[in-house]
Amino acid sequence: MGQRLEEKQFMIKKWYFYTSLTVITVFLSSGFKPFNLETSPWFLINEEEGTHYLFPSEKQEDYINLNIPFTGNFFVGFKEAIGYRESESKYKKINSLGYLGKYQFGIETLKSVGVRNSSTFLNSPELQEKAFIALLAKNKWELKKEIEKYEGTILNGIHVTESGILAAAHLGGAGSVKKYFKNKGKRYFRDAYGTSIRTYMKLFGGYDTSSIVADGNANVKNIQI
Repeated sequence: MGQRLEEKQFMIKKWYFYTSLTVITVFLSSGFKPFNLETSPWFLINEEEGTHYLFPSEKQEDYINLNIPFTGNFFVGFKEAIGYRESESKYKKINSLGYLGKYQFGIETLKSVGVRNSSTFLNSPELQEKAFIALLAKNKWELKKEIEKYEGTILNGIHVTESGILAAAHLGGAGSVKKYFKNKGKRYFRDAYGTSIRTYMKLFGGYDTSSIVADGNANVKNIQI
């Protein structure tokens, strides 16, 4: 009889212990979880002109005041944007017309900045970066009058900036850019794939290219990176 009583008391104590443990666990858990959770998709994909962007919120106002650094309007942003547009930033890319590298140089343009060996050029990212900067310096020298006259103006619906002018010159050459301005932006060069100088002037406007020093004799040998 006494043994049964002890067993009964033990079972009651055991039941109280587990019941108390369950209550404490539920209470503590509720302290860390909101009762009214809103379920919504977290990462959303917005497609615009074939490029995918990931946003962690559906509300556009969540991004109005964001100042996300990335590359901003710095020179590094300019050259990487050009490189991606030209070749998806592939140093060994050769297109169907024979243009070479990350920035898609033609053979004659390479010669103008002191590069004679296309194979060496394709296999040297450093040489390609130097060639790009050298060409920018030459074009900035060639187009200094146009930059001085038109920078900051609106021409044929495009806000003209130095970076836009230099990008357009990279696409079609300084001579084509001069003709573009001579015709007040109404006639403009298109490359073999249909891309216009006006397009490049718009796409790559607003970057800071002040670090590029105008030099009509620029070549890869005197470029430091």
